[in-house]
Formats: sequence, C-alpha cells, structure tokens
Amino acid sequence: MILQALVDYYRRKVADPDPACRLPAYGLEEKEIPFVIQIDAAGRWVPPIRDTRRKDGKKVVGQRFLVPAAVKRSSGVAANLLWDTAEYVLGVDIRGKSERVAAQHAAFRARIEALPEPAASLPGVVAARKFLAAVDLAAFAHDPLWPEILASNPFVALQLQGEIELICQHPAIALAAVGGGEEDSETVFCLVTGTPATMERLHARINGVWGAQSSGANIVSFNLDAFNSYGKRQGANAPVGKPAAFAYTTALNHLLGRASRQRVQIGDASTVFWAEKPSEFETLVPDLFGEPPKDDPDRGTRALDTLYRSLHTGHFVSDDDDSRFHVLGLAPNAARIAVRFWQTGTVAELGHRLRRHFDDLDVVRGPNDPRHLSLFRLLTAISVQGKADNIPPNLGGEIVRAVLNGEDTPYPAALLNGAVGRCRAEQRVTHARAALLKACLNREIRRANRRYPSTPEKEFMPMLDTDNPSPAYRLGRLFAVMEKIQEEASPGLNATIRDRYYGAASSSPVAVFTTLLRLKNHHLGKLTAGRRIYFERLIGEIMDNLADLPRQLPLPEQGRFALGYYHQRQDFFTRKSDSDTSEGGTQ
Repeated sequence: MILQALVDYYRRKVADPDPACRLPAYGLEEKEIPFVIQIDAAGRWVPPIRDTRRKDGKKVVGQRFLVPAAVKRSSGVAANLLWDTAEYVLGVDIRGKSERVAAQHAAFRARIEALPEPAASLPGVVAARKFLAAVDLAAFAHDPLWPEILASNPFVALQLQGEIELICQHPAIALAAVGGGEEDSETVFCLVTGTPATMERLHARINGVWGAQSSGANIVSFNLDAFNSYGKRQGANAPVGKPAAFAYTTALNHLLGRASRQRVQIGDASTVFWAEKPSEFETLVPDLFGEPPKDDPDRGTRALDTLYRSLHTGHFVSDDDDSRFHVLGLAPNAARIAVRFWQTGTVAELGHRLRRHFDDLDVVRGPNDPRHLSLFRLLTAISVQGKADNIPPNLGGEIVRAVLNGEDTPYPAALLNGAVGRCRAEQRVTHARAALLKACLNREIRRANRRYPSTPEKEFMPMLDTDNPSPAYRLGRLFAVMEKIQEEASPGLNATIRDRYYGAASSSPVAVFTTLLRLKNHHLGKLTAGRRIYFERLIGEIMDNLADLPRQLPLPEQGRFALGYYHQRQDFFTRKSDSDTSEGGTQ
C-alpha cells in the first residue's frame, strides 16, 4: 500500500506541467555535483575546474543536476555513468588505497566503453574516452580547487567545452543508462504495479531520514541470509520491477528533500505528507504540525486560519474532498528504515479531524503565547528541561495517529502523564501544557459520554468556566485565588505558595488546603476592603457545592486541577468590565 501510493505520487509529479516541481523520468535523478571538469573535443582538460557551489544560509551546497541514476553499492566497486566521485572519475588515490582506486577508475571507464549506439558516438562521449585514457593528475595540482577535492573526494562530472549541459545529461545517455550496470535481468510479476517487469535486485537508498546513515538507508532490503526465503536472494524475496522501484525511491527522496515543504520532524520520525491529487493540504498539514521557520514565524498561524476558513466554504482547502491523503512516518533502524506510522484517509476526513484537534488545543493564552502550537512545542513542553533529546521516541507518532484516526483513538496516556508530571516538577502550568491537558481530558470526556450517555460530564472550555462542577477543577481555581491573595498582600515576593505547595495540593488536597485556607485569612487582612470582599466572594463561589476535600487526586483529576489553576490565573489578567472593577476586580 505504501509503495503503491508513492508510485502513484511519482506518476503524478513526473507529469507536472511546472518544470520546477517535476520529478525526473525513469533512469534519472537529481544529484548535487559541486565540481565540473571541462574538456575539449580532443579530450584535453580546459582549466580551471568549475565550482558550482553557492551559499545557502550557513551551508555551502553544490548545484543539483539531473544525471543518470546512481548505481547501488556498499563495499563493492560499481561506477556511475559519466559522473562519480573524484576517485572513480580521475583515478586519484585520496585515501591511500591505490589498488581499489585503480579498480574504481577502470570500472568508470568500462561503463563508458559499454555504451551502445548512438550514445557511444556522441562528441562528448568520444572526448571523455580520450580524456580518461590519459588523465594528467599533475596538471590538476596547480588548480586552486584541487586541495578541496583531495580532502573531500566530492562528486565530479565531465562537460564538453561550449556546451551548457553535462555530457551525462544528453538524452541518448539517459536512455542508455536505464537498466545499465545490472547483470540480473530476470522478469518477474511486480508486486507494486501488478505487471511483468525486470526485477530490481537492489533498491536505491532513501536519504533525508533524520538519524539514519548519512549515505542513506533502505525500506526494502534483504542483506542477510535470515531474511531470505526458499533460496531466493535479495530483491527476489519481494519482487519489485525496476520502474516501480525507481518511482517509489525517487518520490520518497523528493518528499524527504532538504527543501521539501511536505515533511516535518515528529519526535524521531521523519514524516512526509502527500495526496493522490494536487491539494494545498500537502503543505498545509506540515505547517500545522511543524515548527515554523525563523524567517516566517507566522506560517503555522496562517495555516490554522486557512483550516478554519474552510468551515465557511464547505471544502477543506481542496475542491475534491474525496481524494486520498497519506501520512508516512519513518525512523532510523541501523541500515534500514522503520515505518513508524502510516495513515491514509480522505481530505475531508483529515480536515475534520485536524479541526477537532486544534479545537481541543484552543485555550486562553497570554499576550506572548503563540496561537499555533506545533507538535514540537507540545512535545518539548512535557520533556525534561524542555529538550528535544528527552522526548519519548514513539510519542510523536502516537499523537499523530490519534489526531488522524479521530475521536475513536485516545491521545496516548504518556501525553497526559507527561503534562501533569512536568507541572508538578516545575510547579508551573504553561500555555502548552494547559492546551495538552484540555485536549486529552476533553477527548476522554467525549469517549466516556458515548459509553455512558445517562451521566454526561461537561467538557472544558477554552477560558474559565465558573459553572464547571468538577471538584478538582474548582480546587485548582481555589489554589490560584489564594496565590493571588498572597501576591497582593505581599508584593515583590520571590516565591509564592505555588513554589512550595503546588505538587502536594494537586495530589493530596486535604493535607494542604486546610493549612492554606487558614493562612489566607492573614493575607486578606492586609488588603483593602474592596479587594477583600472581592476575594471572599470569589472563594465562596468556588467552594459552593465543594463538600469535602479529597484525600488523593488520581492523575486525570490532577490534570483537571492544573487546568482550573491555569484558567483562574489567566482570568486574573483578563480585562474586566467596569462593574467587575468597581467590585474589586483586577485593576
């Protein structure tokens, strides 16, 4: 299913009318080639070596060229067609392995010699043969770029003087490259397309998965005898045709590319998004889940506005709400790539579920708190010291699965546990943690209400709900009120009751609130009459119908406590009407 969806996406993109968005045809791929060696028709080097690199932020990157697809190689010798590393192209011994370099250079020349007509007779190919027959490494030593080449063994390509394209970019070369370099030509029934095709023995590597090997890793591979069945070796265990293997690897490498707008990092999972038909959702969803870039901090907020505007149009961004949308999360696993999660559904279904997710996250916030909460912000809010390294590895994928599956799937228990735990550990309920608590609690409340419709529980609102009957929620409000009384009675305090009592008050109320209720009278005595009356009325309203103080609060109730505390604190800093102010409201 995953490979079929990727092949369909490749077919869509290879026919894209926009050249900037079009994927390369079968047998070609984009490759970053930093250095180009120009030669004349007689095969002589035309100095200097051309440097295609440019600055991209803090990095220096080479120009990307459409070249014949790279061959699959690990420790063996296998040459690419008319482009490769400096060792293969020039035969220069960079790492002190002269015999291996000689074999690499011989393989590079042999690949060119094996070209069929009409590719073999092209002027650029003829010149390349002459150049490679008598490479003069001593002449390159005077070029200013030669030390960099010796230090890094970069990709190098050949170009005929006077031509714009590289020699390997000629259409005849690309046609000859298809299927080149493979001794295995077995015809199989392709499991992806369902049609006969030449089997791909070794699938191309996938690059761009965070934490995987820098040289790339595989989704489909059989590199040990333990993975083989019935005497079949490597790709024959799950036969995929060459065109399908090229299509899915090209599509996935495109989605995972450095400049891709269709990927986002979720925990340890590099996650990509695509639709079966062109849809704005392909970039909208990554913007909703992902952290906005520093040069465009409002990108997530704009995506959120676009999502909510769709309510008025009746369409979720796309005019074809029934088109399929796919979400794939990939994580590193030694030389392979593990599929962390795979979700698919219609654009309309996804739009409704995303809207519900962000509705649940919506909570009153301070002036400096962001409206859009990316998944990264949510995860770091519950990690120790707020560091990404401390995020549980599977948690991000479980959250995405819960969001995309909708109401039937609860948020992972670790999410509520982490939010409550960090509130207690730091004695602080932040905007992101309050949003997580509200989302987790409301989804569980709706699930419980469906199971027990006779005794429904009220959902939590984005702002303070004075009518919410939850004892834990009211106790959280009461704790916030007593903290506010202490702050007004003793301005400039370095620490309040929150720093000393929050953890115990949220877990064992009866052991703490009896003391706090007695101490609050001392603080009230320091306030003006108007403020004292205001707080006494507020405490009375909160404690109405609060018969007994619970001995212990279980974890979900501690979440209700934290949310009540957060709502009440935010309400103190919300501008009140004139009537509230006259009765002693926030000034």
